[in-house]
Amino acid sequence: MQRIHFYKMTGAGNDFIMIDNRKRVVDADHCHDFVRGVCRRGGSVGADGVILIENDPDADFRCRVFNADGSEPEMCGNGARCAARFAYLTGIADKPRMSFRFGAGIISAELLDTKVKVQMPAPEDLRRNLDVKAANRLFALDFINSGVPHAVCFLKDAKELEAVNVARFGRALRIHGSFKPEGANVDFAFVENPHRLSLRTYERGVENETLACGTGAVASALLAAVRSEAESPVEVLVRSGETLTVYFKKADGEAAFEDVCLEGNALVVYEADLWPEAMSASGGSAD
Repeated sequence: MQRIHFYKMTGAGNDFIMIDNRKRVVDADHCHDFVRGVCRRGGSVGADGVILIENDPDADFRCRVFNADGSEPEMCGNGARCAARFAYLTGIADKPRMSFRFGAGIISAELLDTKVKVQMPAPEDLRRNLDVKAANRLFALDFINSGVPHAVCFLKDAKELEAVNVARFGRALRIHGSFKPEGANVDFAFVENPHRLSLRTYERGVENETLACGTGAVASALLAAVRSEAESPVEVLVRSGETLTVYFKKADGEAAFEDVCLEGNALVVYEADLWPEAMSASGGSAD
């Protein structure tokens, strides 16, 4: 197996291994072990996920994102922003405004220096006031699919948000029967004012708390708006200390939104070559 050139990028704390896969250096349909291998922290590059950029006849490119466990989510807000900047920096997209395929649809993005503003899918499947028991505790949750499913627990203040055991409660809620069969990402949020909230997220596929979650920022902002506690734009402070901005327009209906966008930094950490010996899930050669 040949060496693979890659960029390491971070979107507000979510880190990704970015690969130009237009020549199929990675078999995207059979890359579970490869992704698990290269995302191992301490044993390989280490990341929350791998992003492959491929050709698409109807857009500037196709973006495929894989979580650290090898699963392929329907959407990834921070990954989409990193994909847009990577494509521009490497000449895959020749203009700062671009469109690309993500999942089943084509979305748009705009580069604003190191910041990227990306269009997000319209939310679906709103569920309010769910009482869910997990880890010997009763949680009051709201649920929405902001590209991927999110269960959001709104807390009363910053002190409670800081103290919550995200790993324990997130793991229990993520697999709860209320969210079968896919499971859900789990967010804990505190609304500071109508234009700012703080967020901590347990992400499925990573199976731990992450430093940021773009779809979680969108889900929490939209649900706060449904609760009449937020108005566009909403700044979302994530665990990394960075801020994501969510834009939206309310439409007719309780959970009807239009022009949902996510904006934030998409930064290059470094570029390098990945050696075959660091590509397997077991830590040995991938040959």
